[in-house]
Amino acid sequence: MASTGNCQSFVEMATETGHDVWIGDAAKIRASDSRQQKHDRRDAALILKLLLEGRFPRIWIPSGEEKDLRQLLIHRYKLVRIRAQVKNELQHLAMNQGVTKKRKLWSKTGEKVLRELPLKPWASQRRKDLFRIREMLNAQIDVLDQAVVEVAEKNEKARLLMTQPGVGPITSMAFVLTMGDVHRFQRGKQVASYLGLIPREYSSGGHQRFGSISKQGNRFMRMLLVEAAQCAVRCDPGMRSEYLHRCHRKAKGVAKVAAARKLAIRLYWMLRTNTGYPGVVRVESSSRVPLVSAS
Repeated sequence: MASTGNCQSFVEMATETGHDVWIGDAAKIRASDSRQQKHDRRDAALILKLLLEGRFPRIWIPSGEEKDLRQLLIHRYKLVRIRAQVKNELQHLAMNQGVTKKRKLWSKTGEKVLRELPLKPWASQRRKDLFRIREMLNAQIDVLDQAVVEVAEKNEKARLLMTQPGVGPITSMAFVLTMGDVHRFQRGKQVASYLGLIPREYSSGGHQRFGSISKQGNRFMRMLLVEAAQCAVRCDPGMRSEYLHRCHRKAKGVAKVAAARKLAIRLYWMLRTNTGYPGVVRVESSSRVPLVSAS
């Protein structure tokens, strides 16, 4: 079947009954048919044809345990986003009263000023409710943070990735759960492409034209890599040097994405060669990398 959303129960039911379920890349399946008519009968015939011809674009599917651990990371991420929205609303209340402290609003002094602002009844009630929601979210996120740390400490691959400066439990676990068996990738460029960190290309007639990054693949993982890369450039001398050099020629946003791509490829080589930091720096820069066996 082609990859689609909200099909987990069907896949589990088919697997439990003894069927070997193959999930295919929906975009590649669609591109295999030149006709513009699409309906279930044609889709079924197309999938059967690709299977018989050995061209079915099968994709990797995480195990049930890996899917559940993904829910832990996604749940935490969603709560963090809600907390950010709540804090933005509190900033809005403060700015309407002429208080523009930006990040300092969340210091003890800033929060005291915000709590003591003279507001009208419903605005005051809104401030009270927002503070209560923020405290509730803080408590829930703290529990999830601790759960992620415990899971990462028990995972050998995650512990290996955390030797890289800037990579913590959340990024390391997300990378392990997103990439699966890294031996299915032959080189680092394929990893960058899988995560949507390579540029779009419109080249023809000997002229190369590159656009923005493709943004294909896991958006959550791409966001974590960009955040982790900004920490890595402060802690890793080599990455910092490349980042600053690129900032002289490109916009900072471009330099951040390039750092994220380099970090993703480095994490891939750490898993591929089972080498921690800083030993992986020599491995990724070598033109002849002694790859370990799949076992």
